[in-house]
Amino acid sequence: MTTDSSLRSGPGTTGRRSSSSRDGRAGGAGGDGGGGRVHGHLPGREHLPARQPVAAASAVPVLDVVVPVYNEEKDLHPCVVRLHGHLARTFPYPFRITVADNASTDSTPAVAAALAAELPGVRYVRLEEKGRGRALRTVWSASDAPVLAYMDVDLSTDLNALLPLVAPLISGHSDLAIGSRLARSSRVVRGTKREFISRAYNLILRSSLAAGFSDAQCGFKAIRREVAERLLPMVEDSGWFFDTELLVLAERAGLRIHEVPVDWIDDPDSTVHIVRTATEDLKGVWRVGRALAVGALPLDRLARPFGDDPRDRALTGVERGLARQLIGFCAVGALSTLFYLALYSLFRLGVGPQVANGGALLVSAVANTAANRRLTFGVRGRSGAVRHQAQGLVVFAIGLALTSGSLAALGAASGSPSHGTELAVLITANLAATVLRFLLLRAWVFPSRACSEPDSDSDPDSEDVR
Repeated sequence: MTTDSSLRSGPGTTGRRSSSSRDGRAGGAGGDGGGGRVHGHLPGREHLPARQPVAAASAVPVLDVVVPVYNEEKDLHPCVVRLHGHLARTFPYPFRITVADNASTDSTPAVAAALAAELPGVRYVRLEEKGRGRALRTVWSASDAPVLAYMDVDLSTDLNALLPLVAPLISGHSDLAIGSRLARSSRVVRGTKREFISRAYNLILRSSLAAGFSDAQCGFKAIRREVAERLLPMVEDSGWFFDTELLVLAERAGLRIHEVPVDWIDDPDSTVHIVRTATEDLKGVWRVGRALAVGALPLDRLARPFGDDPRDRALTGVERGLARQLIGFCAVGALSTLFYLALYSLFRLGVGPQVANGGALLVSAVANTAANRRLTFGVRGRSGAVRHQAQGLVVFAIGLALTSGSLAALGAASGSPSHGTELAVLITANLAATVLRFLLLRAWVFPSRACSEPDSDSDPDSEDVR
């Protein structure tokens, strides 16, 4: 992912901040390109300090609202004037409105430049390539405001939802915020065609990418700057799918997304090409889904994102995450047992019970260790994976001794037991081995770090155990 090098700023533009003024743990996003350098931990969320409204364009804003436009010479002036008036009346912090021109070919640049000269706190940025995602990435990456937002130029969303949208980000409660037209309490006026497309698209996201947010494409979103610095290098799309990809990555990384029900009126003169946009979105869903399936996205860089996560606190007398680990271990164990029994029955067709048991246990043990490593104990990244598998094989050897010993005892007692009896004995032996396996995994293979203080200066390449 690259930042448009042809960015031009109109009147009212402020300089980019210095990343060195930030918390030392918060690495910048510029030039990362989605690979190579690994980010440190994000700073803990904090309520931004209260400030009196300041109209001067030179004031450092708390909120930067981006309005991406392409050939919007008619709607741009009334939109920005209305938005500026609303913020000046209702928003209790300094703000900025940035008009991001996506290579318009009409008089949009002249209108935007006039607005920047006319209204304090309004600036104009020109890009020589189209793409809403490209515009947002460019402006957000260069902004010095701690809260970044954007809205469509048609102002379909009622502006009264703007303060509720950004308030959770200002207070430090949430990481991203989105307006939702599909919430139960939203009031929406639009045609049947657009309603069907919107609901069908979000249904696709829920079924294919397990998305938990309700409305991916509403043009009304906000994000904290330090979160954007980590997420933007990972987002590949530069068009309409930008929103969806950003939200999916944020949700998968465990970031907190706040949803605001909005009042929304469809713009009948919208220039969005529905079929082309839908096609590009479906391509994006396939690309992101495939990347998630093969583990190609470096979401481990966002693991343990905030220093104020209560799970990081050293609390005496509290077994951290025990209940969650038990649930995860039981789920993995149940699936592993079914996998093991299926393998044993398959191997038993050609070999004796001891060989079949050993082979089935070996294969299922490798799969079990890998699943418990990621799902039960939350270890991300490849660091230590070989050591964990080696220790897992030691645990496997103990299970093999228990189950093989049970089979040997059964054979000595009954001579030639039936297949059903063998399975019953193996299930009983596996239940006993499961308890011991969990204890060994938790105390030896993936030991808890609850008693150690988190080190903010630790190597970011080291493995993370959640």
